[in-house]
Amino acid sequence: MVKTKLGKILITIVISIFLLAGVVAYVGWYNLFREDPNPPTYYDYESPEEHFKYGSIGTEKAEGVPYLIWLVLPRIFPDKLPGPGGYTSLGITWEEGKELPIGFSKKTIGFPRQGITCAACHTATFRENPKDKPTIILGGPSSKFDPQGYLRFLQACANDPRFTADYILGEIGYNYELSWFDKLLYRYVIIPQTRKSILKLLREGYGWMDSRPDWGPGRISPFNSVKFRLLDQPLDDSVETSDMMSIWNKKMHEGFAYHWDGLLTSLRESIQTSAIGDGATKTSINIEGLKRVEDYITELPPPPYPFEVNQTLAAKGSAIFANSCASCHAFGGERTGTVIPIDEIGTDRNRLDMWTQEAADAYNEYAEGYEWDVDYYRKTNGYVAVALDGIWLRAPYLHNGSVPNLTNLLETPENRTKVFYRGYDVYDPEKVGFVSEGANAEKEGFKYDTSLIANGNQGHLYGTDLPEQDKKALIEYLKTL
Repeated sequence: MVKTKLGKILITIVISIFLLAGVVAYVGWYNLFREDPNPPTYYDYESPEEHFKYGSIGTEKAEGVPYLIWLVLPRIFPDKLPGPGGYTSLGITWEEGKELPIGFSKKTIGFPRQGITCAACHTATFRENPKDKPTIILGGPSSKFDPQGYLRFLQACANDPRFTADYILGEIGYNYELSWFDKLLYRYVIIPQTRKSILKLLREGYGWMDSRPDWGPGRISPFNSVKFRLLDQPLDDSVETSDMMSIWNKKMHEGFAYHWDGLLTSLRESIQTSAIGDGATKTSINIEGLKRVEDYITELPPPPYPFEVNQTLAAKGSAIFANSCASCHAFGGERTGTVIPIDEIGTDRNRLDMWTQEAADAYNEYAEGYEWDVDYYRKTNGYVAVALDGIWLRAPYLHNGSVPNLTNLLETPENRTKVFYRGYDVYDPEKVGFVSEGANAEKEGFKYDTSLIANGNQGHLYGTDLPEQDKKALIEYLKTL
């Protein structure tokens, strides 16, 4: 009789344990992995412009940082940032009164997570004077955002002994009242797992950065990351650091090759695989949201030059442009949007040599069997002759940002500036580019040395033999594009 009762008690205990384990597993799944089927308004934007700035592209689940942790990191670790201002010290643009910076999303997948969007790299700013508020231009290349610095900030935080539940929950508590269950979840699961995930991503996904020169603001290494992290290509010593590109006015770029070396011929695939490069996965990528981005940048006009233009001089420059530049850089030019062989263009070839046929083949097979696909990656032998719409805001120039302004670009390579500072967004309307020398540029900017690998400023000799007055007229006309 006693044995029978004992057996029943043991069975009850075992069943209770299994039920409890099931409840815990379900709650864990619900809170950690379940994607909200009805996204709240903070990331489901009616405005295409707001969607471009803040809408999810699918990067939150795999590589997004839990939002509440991400929010407090600058307060706990200001010593890991390059200066005051929190995330803005990394060149991130934050509109007044907004919950998130431009180029960052927030999505609930069990709990709120932060992600990266296209706008992080493709939002430009400029100031007329150092004390002015920056003017924000969507679709332009960021000259200030330092994505490598951002990654290294996260890594430095995760490596710090203060990255603990006590420190982080204490800071979260200043702004948010968590439930007892959420406190347990953050303390024992989310915070420890976040630390491990950041360190693993930076060690295994981006460890190759440490053997190459720093990127600096406004520049990125987009395809080595993909090669090594996603396409299982062998680790090599290639350096491809390149300037961010403008993405406005795409209706006028139809049929052009995309990216600096023209390694892709499909705008849609360029947008989708850019999301993959930013951290989206084959299953988390937001195809519908990215189509909305495509529609937006297709119609987004380039920004007009905001300063005075000498119309008489510009008219003279128009004729010079037509004779010397239009075949490669005007809409309708016979070579515009096509790849110019490296032996002709003569610019730094490191970006070109980074991409291989094997990598192109691997990317074209990457999404086989999914609702979206990749088919148009290729290997080229040069760099694209880009159209010059909005060229005034696309400094520094050449694919690697090695020439600070248009005036400098029309000098022969031996006379171009060898060392300058980039990342300072005060504009220089005389030289047509951002201020790149002087105390303020040195204080706020990043030292760019053209002697470093992949930073060379050689090549593109077109226009360098023009008379000085013709150069000035040409530059005046370029302001109007």
